[in-house]
Amino acid sequence: MNFVLNQSKIIMKMNASNNDYDTLSEAMNGLKKLGYTYEFDFKEGKLKSNDGGKEFEKHELKIIEIHRFEGMSNPDDNSILYAIHCADDSKGLLVDAYGMYADPQKTKFLEGVEILTE
Repeated sequence: MNFVLNQSKIIMKMNASNNDYDTLSEAMNGLKKLGYTYEFDFKEGKLKSNDGGKEFEKHELKIIEIHRFEGMSNPDDNSILYAIHCADDSKGLLVDAYGMYADPQKTKFLEGVEILTE
């Protein structure tokens, strides 16, 4: 299977850990238990770890899982959680909105990251 990351057309939830998460916080807690300890942010064209010590270019990353969550009461509360494995074997999570509130620069960056499938 081939997957193309496109914020406006993410239809499928990839779930390599075989966990069905109902909420974003549940997914983050579950994935942290599986070793995804960093919380990444996208700044200055790179993925940066929450401790500020690591920076990654897109060619150093692989997306392992994608989980999409829709807000129950407010459609503006839509989010996507990416579980990411880095070239130095560190693992972490990146959260973004999707739809009109998505960060366009973060989306463009992630479009160039390989998505692993089962």
